[in-house]
Amino acid sequence: MNRLASPAQLRASLLRWALFLVPTVMLLGFLSGQVSGSGADDPWFAALTKPAIYPPPITFGIVWSILYAVMGFALALVCSAWGARWRPWAVLAFLVQLVLNLAWSPVFFAKHDIMLALVLLVAIDIAVIVTAYLFWKVRRSAAWLMLPYLGWVLFATVLNWQFLELNPDARAFESNNAVQRVVL
Repeated sequence: MNRLASPAQLRASLLRWALFLVPTVMLLGFLSGQVSGSGADDPWFAALTKPAIYPPPITFGIVWSILYAVMGFALALVCSAWGARWRPWAVLAFLVQLVLNLAWSPVFFAKHDIMLALVLLVAIDIAVIVTAYLFWKVRRSAAWLMLPYLGWVLFATVLNWQFLELNPDARAFESNNAVQRVVL
């Protein structure tokens, strides 16, 4: 016998990794947004001038949910590739880019530091490219699954840059959490 595991065992390994990693990555993404108070209803964010390419706010929750699920599955594909030479490096690269990703919301929404958020996004862009390259060396399908995420973070980088251009003194905006309601 020249195989380490049967095809059924390999499928079961992928399923176990996916059942753990997909919800974990999604939960971490959700918690990052919750902890930082991200969202269109944030008073500081509402006061910012929005770029022309800024999509409807509901788009972000939908897109990030899908992307985190796909990222988790891509990671599961790599984690289940037992014996792959580049597997440890691919997993490490994924974890690095995920930590950078999870740091963006607190930097942008909680610290109100649009410039640092832009620097962080450039680092995320590079980390995602490295991750996709290493995923390619382990499982090509995992690398393909990372491409929508890469496209979205590149868009986010442009969007963040436009926020910075339109709001150069955004850190000085007063965020008093006052809410004004108009009832008709």
